[in-house]
Amino acid sequence: MTALVEYLNPPGACPAQGLYSHVGKAAGSELLFVAGQLSVAADGSVAGKGDFAAQFHQVFSNLGDVLQGLGCTFNDVVKFTTFIVHSQDIDQFMELRAALFPTLFKGPLYPPNTLLVVDRLVKEAFVIEVEAIVRGPGK
Repeated sequence: MTALVEYLNPPGACPAQGLYSHVGKAAGSELLFVAGQLSVAADGSVAGKGDFAAQFHQVFSNLGDVLQGLGCTFNDVVKFTTFIVHSQDIDQFMELRAALFPTLFKGPLYPPNTLLVVDRLVKEAFVIEVEAIVRGPGK
């Protein structure tokens, strides 16, 4: 019997920060559910402590690594959910995203994004996390 759900850790993904996989895939579906990506360096340490912009760029770099490991690109993203821990970072998030997205996507339209302000993330040092729903590469 085939598994109804498959869990994946694509090549190039940073180390998970707990008991989870980077991607979940429902059997028979091309939709992939990418776990929230954090500002994790290749060695598993927190990258950009105390620097929202540095963490923002590391998060999207890590997300890009996961997408590449799946055989996908940012143009395969169906939806983002973004979590930040300080409401005062919203304006900076919008500015950084406005500068980055034209380099990642064909544009001019971009995937939907739900932005949530939360009390904290898995480690106090993290200030942003982004998860995605992605159209898989198909067969």
